[in-house]
Amino acid sequence: MKRRIVIWAIAGFLVAGLWALYAASTFPNPLNTQPIVWTLINLTCPIVFASFHFHFGIKLLWVLLANAATYALFGLVLESLRQQLSRAK
Repeated sequence: MKRRIVIWAIAGFLVAGLWALYAASTFPNPLNTQPIVWTLINLTCPIVFASFHFHFGIKLLWVLLANAATYALFGLVLESLRQQLSRAK
């Protein structure tokens, strides 16, 4: 179970890192001009949604770490539910 939670955390780190690369590669154009991209960012990086909603800036390293922690917490919940459901059968 620990290994799967670590995999979830790595996935969260990579998702935020890939969004950062995307933002750097499309730098002159703001990300919010494309609604589908902005929606995907809000869904996959909850810390970005929170920072825009509460009007505070956050550095890239903290976005990466917060997204990894969020995905690890989400993975912990899912893995716990999965284990409980497999025991119920």
